[in-house]
Amino acid sequence: MQRIKILKTNSHAGFTLIELVIAVAIIAIIAAIALPLYQNQMEQTRRTTAQSDLLELTQWMERRYSNGFDYRDAGSNPTLPFSQSPQNGTAFYNISFVGSVTRDTFTLQAVPTGPQTTDDCGTITLDEQGNRGAAQASCW
Repeated sequence: MQRIKILKTNSHAGFTLIELVIAVAIIAIIAAIALPLYQNQMEQTRRTTAQSDLLELTQWMERRYSNGFDYRDAGSNPTLPFSQSPQNGTAFYNISFVGSVTRDTFTLQAVPTGPQTTDDCGTITLDEQGNRGAAQASCW
């Protein structure tokens, strides 16, 4: 008769405290790196949308000028078709004219609002000659 030896193992399912602390530390490091990168990307995306909207409004102004050789509407600033960027949803930029529009000049501006106010580029501008402005040259 053969004896079968049964080994009793002491196995515990789960993690040790050290393993758990290491896993949490790794997740914290990844989050500390990823969150600022994500926020910068979101700011850049919103800024690019505002730039696109400024270009669209500049084309709208040029079409007006080609019809009557005057950017103004009966001597005053025309009413823009939209005044925020993006055009639908939560506004991250308010779009308006800088000062008064003259017969042959105008400057549009997109002023950051809400969470976009932390953007280092600040207010971005575009005029009738295509001159672009921002707090930093790399913003356009």
